[in-house]
Amino acid sequence: MTAVAELFRRVPRNVLWPGVSGAVMLAIGGLGAGAIVRRDPLLSGTVLNAMRYGHGHDLAFIVLFAGLALMVLSWVRLGRLVLAREVGGRTVAVTAAAWTAPLIIAPPLYSRDVYSYLAQGAVALRGFDPYSRGAAVLDLPLRGNVAGLWQETPSPYGPLFLLLGKGTVWLTGDNVILGAIVMRIAVLAGLVLLAWAIPGLTRHLGGRSSTALWLTVANPLVVALGVGGAHNDVLMVGLMAAGVLMVLDRKHLRGFALIALATAVKATALLVAPFLVWVWAARLEGAARQRFLTAAAAGGAVFVVVFAAATVVAGVDLGWISVLRSQGPLLTWMSLPCAAAELLYFSIGRYVPGFTHLGFLTFFRAAGVVVLAGVLVRQWWLARAGGVEAMRRATIALLAASLLAPSVLPWYFTWALALGATFAWKDRRIAVLAGVSVWMVLVTLPDGTIVARWTYDSMNPWVWWPYLAATVVAGMWVGRALLHPVRQPAPVAGGTGE
Repeated sequence: MTAVAELFRRVPRNVLWPGVSGAVMLAIGGLGAGAIVRRDPLLSGTVLNAMRYGHGHDLAFIVLFAGLALMVLSWVRLGRLVLAREVGGRTVAVTAAAWTAPLIIAPPLYSRDVYSYLAQGAVALRGFDPYSRGAAVLDLPLRGNVAGLWQETPSPYGPLFLLLGKGTVWLTGDNVILGAIVMRIAVLAGLVLLAWAIPGLTRHLGGRSSTALWLTVANPLVVALGVGGAHNDVLMVGLMAAGVLMVLDRKHLRGFALIALATAVKATALLVAPFLVWVWAARLEGAARQRFLTAAAAGGAVFVVVFAAATVVAGVDLGWISVLRSQGPLLTWMSLPCAAAELLYFSIGRYVPGFTHLGFLTFFRAAGVVVLAGVLVRQWWLARAGGVEAMRRATIALLAASLLAPSVLPWYFTWALALGATFAWKDRRIAVLAGVSVWMVLVTLPDGTIVARWTYDSMNPWVWWPYLAATVVAGMWVGRALLHPVRQPAPVAGGTGE
């Protein structure tokens, strides 16, 4: 504790406290402008209930955005010190912990997904099949807080995450507020795992731990959206990063076991497993084919056993595979296939007889899946030398999945960021990543509305286009501000901590 206190003491005040204040403001503003419970037993009948309506809601919105601005400003200041090698990885980690702590008890921010997580856990706990039934089978209040789009949608998540949801609902009952906090704490374990794994990953992949930690665990995209929204992506990438580190450390069986657990949270983690087979195979002796088959068989066996155990313990089956094959109803411009379909249909297609909006979406989403499959196969084949190259190709595969999926949300980009941040990056490219991260936060409104979700016809050009332009300007400012030299060196937190 003394060492941690010393690290906190050495963090520059203009970095630590504005970020903490920003997180507190996010939590307070979230009471009115966040993805709040529709029937809040804590605020109803109190003066704070005014934050949910009219001018009170507007004030909460302003407080929340001011808090986000403080967090981004602190993050940029910390990033400049990191790039100047004035602070080390331990300093970044404790600073990120301080920024994250106030959000543990905050209302859900930037997404209503945590209510879906609780509802899916309740569906399983109450004896229904979560892979065929949605929240509509439940009573209030668990059902009532799930977005209308997902009321009839089965769970697309793996058995381990459903087990967490079941355990949370068993512990908290119908108390949605307490359930959301417990679920956020469970998800937060992924952030801790990611912070633990990053120094080891940078050792293998050539990056700096301070830079990688700054790009991930301290990033507003991860803190505000990932932790604030209690997204299971944070848990998934933490398990995935730990699994990759185990394999790189030659603890191959443990690594594949962790990848299986990550996949049992969200299927995306499965994309990394074939690349790790190449890493393991490159270390074996004998003919190339024999080495590959040995690594694939051993890694695959461990994966199947661990995943099967999670499925049995959760009391579910493999029905989620059929759910994943279905096209998601969510339409966002961050998905390249959706963006292409929207732009071409509303600019050309709607004027051609016989062409329909649904037809365009179906075609381009299917084309996106085909292109993604081609990218994944090519990257996997190019990774057969193993080592660092295999991990670089795995990162490209994760990025491709986050761009070409039928539906894409901002926090999906944490998939590739978790591994990509651990490579060596030039400062200008780091600045670009920082600007894009902040832009992704800003295109997500605090109540869970995604600006990029609006179709062309439903946009008010006098509102959304100026706002989108402002988000781009803000992202560019972050990138430029990050590259400004540090005027006064900050004290080093007990060494570089690299």
